[in-house]
Amino acid sequence: MLIAADVGGTKTLIGLFESGTPRPSPVATRSLPTSAFAGIGALLDAFLSDVSPSVAPAGRMPIDAAALGVAGPVVGGQARLTNVGWTISAAGVSTHLGTPRVALLNDLEAMAAAIGVLRADELAPLQDGVPDPNGAAALIAAGTGLGQALLPRVGGRLHPLATEAGHADFAPRTDREIALLRFLRDRYGRAEVEQVLSGQGLANLHRFTHEGRGCDAGIDGGRIDAPAAISREALEGTCAACGEALGLFVEIYGAEAGNLALRALPTAGLFLGGGIAPRILPALRDGRFVAAFRAKAPMHELVARIPVTVILNPDAGLVGAAVVAGRLAAA
Repeated sequence: MLIAADVGGTKTLIGLFESGTPRPSPVATRSLPTSAFAGIGALLDAFLSDVSPSVAPAGRMPIDAAALGVAGPVVGGQARLTNVGWTISAAGVSTHLGTPRVALLNDLEAMAAAIGVLRADELAPLQDGVPDPNGAAALIAAGTGLGQALLPRVGGRLHPLATEAGHADFAPRTDREIALLRFLRDRYGRAEVEQVLSGQGLANLHRFTHEGRGCDAGIDGGRIDAPAAISREALEGTCAACGEALGLFVEIYGAEAGNLALRALPTAGLFLGGGIAPRILPALRDGRFVAAFRAKAPMHELVARIPVTVILNPDAGLVGAAVVAGRLAAA
């Protein structure tokens, strides 16, 4: 039996899986509020107490391996979640679960591990390209923040490598985007690409395009649900300034994905993860994203051959963590 988790500052997706190749089978999964627990040990105990009676009526089942994806950098087998003040270590989880086979991963690293096992109905192509089955892959994911991961192919298998590229500098391409850069610099002191390509980024774009005017859709950009509302009203055409905000988001997303393609040369495919892409799929498919992705002269022909695909499965990070746990158990 395997434990997999996608640990976020707001919620944790956690599951008990049965080993399987290439994709472990879920036995029981839960979504738990992260802040309701004092630490990862308490959350693991609550989950296992909930699912054990139906899975192992005679007592707590032995766990063969575990893998946890966490929102933040993992250094020396340890990570700190700033939103809830937790410190998670692979050694601590290993002791708590009674298994030496534990992996602690960056959340994008965990999501990237799912790429090779996702089904066709969990994917939506934006550019068919010419896939190379022996090539590398890459992942970019806009959600609460912006994450990127590289997937070089070693020994015939993709190996996820985490980055903190969401905190790299925002690179504007047009006069309008240069004005956005100035807006972000005035607000934050430094313009990061995550300040554009994330939920917070959509709120920033909303402020920028409205220029202090009221929103025709009545959206307050400071509300926690503002990003979803901005996307919805933009797609419905309710507010022209919301439409411009989403248009800027789509084009900058395409340009940044193209930058990642130039850095990683993911001839097997570049994938869009995170919660935003599936919700704005019509805008991603209207041509603006792909045009910005390809606008990389003199390398436009190279990037035009790279397959680009949206991950539709909202639990891809959990699936990837289960894949890693399965590999640990089989090692």
